[in-house]
Amino acid sequence: MRAVVRELTVYPLKSGGGTGLTTAEVTPTGIRYDREFILIRPDGARLSQREVPRMARLRPSYDGQKLVVDALDAVTPLVHEARSDGPLREVRLPRTTCQGVDQGDEAADWFGALLDVECRLVRFAGRRETSRGGGTVAYADGYPLLVISAESLADLNGRLDEPLPMDRFRPSIVVEGLGPFGEDSVRRLWIGPVEIELVRACDRCVITTTDQETGLRGREPLRTLATYRTARDEDGSRGVFFGQNGIPRTCGTIRVGDTVRASPSSTPS
Repeated sequence: MRAVVRELTVYPLKSGGGTGLTTAEVTPTGIRYDREFILIRPDGARLSQREVPRMARLRPSYDGQKLVVDALDAVTPLVHEARSDGPLREVRLPRTTCQGVDQGDEAADWFGALLDVECRLVRFAGRRETSRGGGTVAYADGYPLLVISAESLADLNGRLDEPLPMDRFRPSIVVEGLGPFGEDSVRRLWIGPVEIELVRACDRCVITTTDQETGLRGREPLRTLATYRTARDEDGSRGVFFGQNGIPRTCGTIRVGDTVRASPSSTPS
């Protein structure tokens, strides 16, 4: 089975908008700088589009030193020099806790005023492992990478009254040529020097119903996906699945247009 990389996206701030890339460095924790920053409440609970849908309007970019965050309704962007030596704060994520370096009052005040929520910006520190598969992540919900077939979205859009863009699903890598939901039958992908093991279907949440330009929320695509993409995971939990979570087994640089080799086994086809 052969296909090509169609899109690459990094999300420097958890639940902020994505930055499209033509070239990406894949590290053990996913695309470099992915979910390196997170907003937390005073008690350490993470902020996300689930509770604050207008976070979709945040447009972060990060080069490893400077985090720049624009917003579609902000007068002045945040320009922040990333800190690695501030006070540590506990970060509460679903089913786990970890730590992060507080990024100071100026950043906290900027986000707090924009989102009307008391919060702190923190940067990932330490190590966090995936729930299965032996991978590592920063502040991603579960896994380093999310892979979606372009044809899967085309199949869904054929069932909707109004088609939706891929950004509703926030993938790391979009692959063209696997066919509708072809990612579900693939165990491993090889893209240049990078090998990715697909370890778990992605259970979709209310974020998919949030317009990533306006921050407004509707009923689709979850309503339609529930009619034909509901299943039980290996642990018995029931969910609506779209896309596959992946763990890099080797690292390196990948590019839009790269050939993708896909196999249901551990041997490239």
